Amino acid sequence: MAAATILVVDDEQNILTTVSRALGLEGYAVEVAGSAEIALGKLAKQTFDAILLDVQLPGIDGLAMLSELCERGISTPVIMMSGNATIETAMEATRRGADDFIEKPIGSDRLVLSLQRSLEIHELQRENRELRRRYDFGASLLGQSPAMSKLREQIELAGNSNASVLILGERGTGKELVASAIHAASSRADGQLENLNCAAVPEGLIESELFGHEAGAFTGATKQRHGKFERASGGTLFLDEVGDMSPQMQAKLLRVLQEGEIERVGATTTIEVDVRVVAATNKSLQAEIEAGRFRPDLFDRLNVVPLKIPALRERIADVPLLAEHFLALACEVHDRPEKVITPGAMRLLEGYAYPGNVRELRNLIERLVILTPDKTITEAHARALLPIGTGETVGSYFRPETPLREMVEAAERDLIGRALEFRDGHVTKTAADLGLERSHLYKKMRALGIRKTGSE
Repeated sequence: MAAATILVVDDEQNILTTVSRALGLEGYAVEVAGSAEIALGKLAKQTFDAILLDVQLPGIDGLAMLSELCERGISTPVIMMSGNATIETAMEATRRGADDFIEKPIGSDRLVLSLQRSLEIHELQRENRELRRRYDFGASLLGQSPAMSKLREQIELAGNSNASVLILGERGTGKELVASAIHAASSRADGQLENLNCAAVPEGLIESELFGHEAGAFTGATKQRHGKFERASGGTLFLDEVGDMSPQMQAKLLRVLQEGEIERVGATTTIEVDVRVVAATNKSLQAEIEAGRFRPDLFDRLNVVPLKIPALRERIADVPLLAEHFLALACEVHDRPEKVITPGAMRLLEGYAYPGNVRELRNLIERLVILTPDKTITEAHARALLPIGTGETVGSYFRPETPLREMVEAAERDLIGRALEFRDGHVTKTAADLGLERSHLYKKMRALGIRKTGSE
């Protein structure tokens, strides 16, 4: 196992020498910096397992550097050192994120004990984050359909690389959740995951959001600011709705992906960054390329590993599982007693096309939980809240702008479900009622994602 690497920041050479020697005897790998500026330069190029930081430094002092670490999203444990310690200074250091505070002269036993404890706490926190990530990964990508099984497999495979990923999918399919799952499954999971919705940021601000800016770079830029790329260095940057990025920003993003360095707005020097980019869009980028709105060379850079998220109508068999999950979640969030969904209501939910995909299903379940006073959510409750086309009667199988095949499947799913319920799930009797061979009915049920609940 590699030795933990420690960065010691102090302007006194004798302190650097003494601390380095003491930690070296304990098996740590040590690097030193005589100022915060030098230390921040080192941190921009590599990661450390812990930082020993003096409070009083020339230029940027220790407390200011502590705030800078927080601004950059660096969560490395920091132990502050001071020869003129006060309770107020120690409290301020703790408030800004320091793990411990040691007074000078520094005893080697006290130093080593504090360092070991800080490293152990951060390792436990890392393991806890990993467990939460795995839990969220499973909960966020629920589904037993072949399409979801394939997607989960692709996420695991994509996660074990540093290649750029392009996530394709309709609105509401969960592109941000997939990006989080890719990050969690990667070797960068301990690094920062930064998100930017390219469609939500005004054109004039997106460059600053991505690359940061220097003080005075433009009106309102009163201090230096780190952008998403700097904060995500060592981790992952998720660019949602990348198809809405302007041609000018596409060119600048391409340069960063090619060169691995950025330039803050108003700066004259470049900064190296180590960032994995995961992008997403609900547009056809091929169509955007043909229309001259998206750069083909940027598409090639982003599309190293393409992932297609299936629409909910393509995995309608997952609706019951998702609905039950969202039902329990909504009851907890809105402080409602546990509720159940009747088979009839569930059939209605399975028969809807969901143009808004999983997000629309979640919102619908949430409305049912809030607006249903009873413990049981019935077919009548679901029918009253399900969206319908303009001028259409409730329960119609017609859905505007929906392919005929999908509407026919929804109708068949509902009719077969009703027939099975009428025969208490007895497949042979249901097949006879419908004028089908039993094997043909089974084939239909499998194709439509209808689960067998009764006898043969």
